Amino acid sequence: MKRFLAIAAFATAILPMAPAAHAQQEDSRPTYGAGRGDETRAREAVRRGAQAPLSRVIANIAATTKGRQLNTSMGEYGGRSAYFVQWQTPDNRVIVFICDAESGAVIGRQ
Repeated sequence: MKRFLAIAAFATAILPMAPAAHAQQEDSRPTYGAGRGDETRAREAVRRGAQAPLSRVIANIAATTKGRQLNTSMGEYGGRSAYFVQWQTPDNRVIVFICDAESGAVIGRQ
């Protein structure tokens, strides 16, 4: 019990020092992902037609693999822009699908 109280007191003391969980965009919408702006760049690329919407990427994965999306990030793979989609299967395995951001096609798995 003393150990629990010590942990609770410590957590309460450092909580005000914790950084904000998300930043705010100029239009007051929260930007998750530590304010890197991935969402903004992706949204603009989808509007221009230069990138597939994430909903299409998720639908492509769901059509071939049972499970659910855990997380998605953007990056580069093989010199091109890519989505990295963490996917949890019904047996609790986690697969990272690498999808071409332009076409939405799966181009790799980890």
